[in-house]
Amino acid sequence: MDTLQIKGAWNEIKGKIKQQYADLTDDDLLYEEGQEDRLIGKIQQKLGKSRDEVIKMLKSV
Repeated sequence: MDTLQIKGAWNEIKGKIKQQYADLTDDDLLYEEGQEDRLIGKIQQKLGKSRDEVIKMLKSV
């Protein structure tokens, strides 16, 4: 996953994800530079999706 791509547009991506997945909270979607794996893990756990599914979801938003 391109970390710069997430970093630059994270607020926009986060808003779209929250619209699609109401179960995700701001805490679940907290992005910290260098902590992409942690973010993906939180989303995986909350949505019950695989790592690849979460990455694909993030890239498609």
